[in-house]
Amino acid sequence: MNNFKYLLIYLLIINYVNSQEQRTIDIIQAGKSIRNSLEYPGANILQKDNNLRVILFHDGARIESDLSYYYASENSFKANGKVNFNQGDSLILTSDFLEYDGTTKKAFAYGNVILKRPDMELETDTLYLDRIKDIAFYNSKGKIVDNDNILNSNSGTYYMNSKKYIFKSNVTIDNPEYNVNSEELEYFTETNNTYFNDKTKITGIDYTILSNNGFYDTNKQKGFFKENAVIYYDGKIINGDSIFFENDKSYASASRNVRINDTINKSIITGHYGEIFRDRDSAIVTKNALAVNIIKNDSLFIHSDTITITGQNEKKILKGYYDVRILKSDIRGISDSIHFNQQTGLIKLLSKPKNSRFLKGLSDEQKNKLNPIIWFGKNQMTGDKIFLKSNMATEQLDSLIIRGNVFMIQKDSLIDDRFNQIKGEKLDGYFNEGKLENVYVVKNSILLYYMYSDVREFIGMNKTLASSILIKFFNNEISEVSFYNTPDGEVLSQNNIISNEMKLPGFIWREEEKPNNVRDLFSESDKKLEIVEID
Repeated sequence: MNNFKYLLIYLLIINYVNSQEQRTIDIIQAGKSIRNSLEYPGANILQKDNNLRVILFHDGARIESDLSYYYASENSFKANGKVNFNQGDSLILTSDFLEYDGTTKKAFAYGNVILKRPDMELETDTLYLDRIKDIAFYNSKGKIVDNDNILNSNSGTYYMNSKKYIFKSNVTIDNPEYNVNSEELEYFTETNNTYFNDKTKITGIDYTILSNNGFYDTNKQKGFFKENAVIYYDGKIINGDSIFFENDKSYASASRNVRINDTINKSIITGHYGEIFRDRDSAIVTKNALAVNIIKNDSLFIHSDTITITGQNEKKILKGYYDVRILKSDIRGISDSIHFNQQTGLIKLLSKPKNSRFLKGLSDEQKNKLNPIIWFGKNQMTGDKIFLKSNMATEQLDSLIIRGNVFMIQKDSLIDDRFNQIKGEKLDGYFNEGKLENVYVVKNSILLYYMYSDVREFIGMNKTLASSILIKFFNNEISEVSFYNTPDGEVLSQNNIISNEMKLPGFIWREEEKPNNVRDLFSESDKKLEIVEID
């Protein structure tokens, strides 16, 4: 008996649920009603009469029209003539024609379709509405207007519960401050947030973003972009596997395979993490950072752990920190840090600050090993500080300044284990058409120089101390030496040369460190992380 009672209750519940899901369409009013079994079999033709329009009702929806073909057996109707489908405050749908199935609660509207919701308005030619799933779909051109934006697409699906659109094919978002063009994106009407997973272009007042996948907050004009992501911003082209951008903060950052092309200042920086602060006219790149400056059909490559660029256009200052290495057609260099002033053409190669206690425990060779170093052809030069100055008119090297612990070495052109050497406290060098022409070494100067006759026969080793020494070069080789203020020295013949006197104190030949190509600028630990190629 109890089982029968439970079964009866169960059946009643099922019937109630089914009756709720399959409510019949009610006729509220009509001007008149006719039948035409020949042309419209099974239809009750409801017509407007004067101002009395046809009104139908189904499950909370009120449908008003001039003419409706109502099929009671199928629980459906077809309406036309200024159709108004009103679902309380949540949805108003107007169209020229509307077909509705009361069993599936699906509607098909066409002809001047307008769908209004509290947060948006949609215009299109055809619209499919699923009231059970709260989904609206169109596959003809549609236009959506909300409080901030105008959106257009060839196809779209609107999820009313989550207040989300999925647009496809020729999608555009128009706003006075930006425009979005995409092939496919999701748009949330409450937050105005967009997510896209196809080719997309975002154009702001002073920026352009290209990406195939990402997120964009249209209210704050900020987003995260990946897959062929590129930002054109403040005269720069920014590439990266992933890019973050925030317009209000004038900020952009990029991660992995970063490339910042400064089109105004003719420079490129690559690495694996970078940030740009437009209002501060600055940028920073780390993780295998590499800067390239185009100088008169030549390129100056600068690699370091971290590179920063600050200053206004054509007045930029580049700074590199930790394990700096430079490469140009006529110069190579290594230092702890670098300072490059684009406006003046001055490059500073600096060593890491060292306290006196630390230096006391080092040999002269170890001290020189810590100093900046540059190579011009066969010439190796080191010192506490190295300054390179370019002529801004010709964009060629103009002068060289080395201060503190100057040590210049040139390998002998005839015998491998011989090296011409110059030491001093100050060095001033000058270039002619980009080639080293002469250097002037002063204060505690000492020269060790191998002399040859015109027919390349060895004369002897010249070892001289002087207050100052002038060395002239031809094709980057020593061609003439002059001593000033009572030099003290001698020329030793081959038989009188002692091997341990062939090198001045602090001598260290660092040819194996000299970078000869771009890849040499990176240490072995750097190469463990992918090097971003420069096209």
